[in-house]
Amino acid sequence: MRNLRLNALLAIGLVIAMLLSLAAGKVWVSPVAWLGDDLGALIIMELRLPRTVLGAAIGAALGMAGATMQGYLRNPLADPGVFGVSASAALGAVTSLYFGYAVTAWLLPAFALAGAGIGMGLLALLAGRSGSLILFTLAGVILSSLAGSLTSLMISLAPTPFATTEIVTWLMGALTDRSWDDVQLAVPIIAAGMAFLFATGRSLDALTLGEDAARSMGVNILRLQWFAVLGVGLTVGASVAAAGIIGFVGLIVPHLVRPFAGHQPSAVLLPSALAGALLVVGADSIVRILPSVSELRLGIAMSLLGAPFFMALLFKMHRELS
Repeated sequence: MRNLRLNALLAIGLVIAMLLSLAAGKVWVSPVAWLGDDLGALIIMELRLPRTVLGAAIGAALGMAGATMQGYLRNPLADPGVFGVSASAALGAVTSLYFGYAVTAWLLPAFALAGAGIGMGLLALLAGRSGSLILFTLAGVILSSLAGSLTSLMISLAPTPFATTEIVTWLMGALTDRSWDDVQLAVPIIAAGMAFLFATGRSLDALTLGEDAARSMGVNILRLQWFAVLGVGLTVGASVAAAGIIGFVGLIVPHLVRPFAGHQPSAVLLPSALAGALLVVGADSIVRILPSVSELRLGIAMSLLGAPFFMALLFKMHRELS
């Protein structure tokens, strides 16, 4: 019952945030003009509505991926970036920008998804078939470090200053100028990934008792690992393909909802998805209405929000341990 009320409140908040997102911007559009046939309706239907829908989908994906990662690794500091899938997807997108393939609208997302897929394959090879959490975490760290290094190499060797600017700007993450094509590409993949993540719920609950206890309760650790890899790979890969790197959502959101949802991993998954969507849609609305010459990149805004949160969380854990 508690979770039902929480999910209902988050869903209502998300709907309100999405309606405000449609109205918000350098030019405020009254709800009266949303269904008309003038410029205001065109702005809503072709610019703000796809941007809002995509923001909600990405926020939900990152929130649920973060909750799954924290439950799977039993570490409150875990983030989807630990898998290295995000860095691999970014490397794929940067490769398309480096070689100038991003001129075609579908190629950059395709390269990003291919990078995520290759990252998932390498992760599986590095982690092996043991299902060991320690080995899996180390494999993710190695993959993330390798992909990050190759991305930096491409930036330093970019053939033109324009290519360098394009790469750096894209890596900052944003929902600017996203269209229905981006929604059609990302949302089905995100939905498939979230289905895999949601299916891990009961196994994650058992895993809180330890790997041996979970195995004795019938949990297939290797199967759980694959579901987590596929879920995070699809959700994070599609999110990076559509909007670049938007960090800290998967870290912040589970911590915000856990005191209200309870500490069982399965109870946190859906509230984290709703809260993640609410956070990203709200943050995107704020960056649009800030009185700046150019729009603040969403990835930068989330980093400015997430870094202090991360530091506060570290201080809290330090006080609890000391």
